[in-house]
Amino acid sequence: MPTTVSPTRDVILYFVALVLPPVAVFFKRGCAADFWINICLTILGWIPGVLHAWYLISRSEGAM
Repeated sequence: MPTTVSPTRDVILYFVALVLPPVAVFFKRGCAADFWINICLTILGWIPGVLHAWYLISRSEGAM
């Protein structure tokens, strides 16, 4: 039976992603490739990191 993540947790992750995008990705996906990609995007610019984090939060079905 798949577990579902509450929408409240996702809203909190969206706000965390505004401040520190890699932290939000880590909470959602763990220390996988998405986390390292997000770190690189955040180093290149804050906006690409935020957009990538928001994309992962909206697309994942509670991987963690």
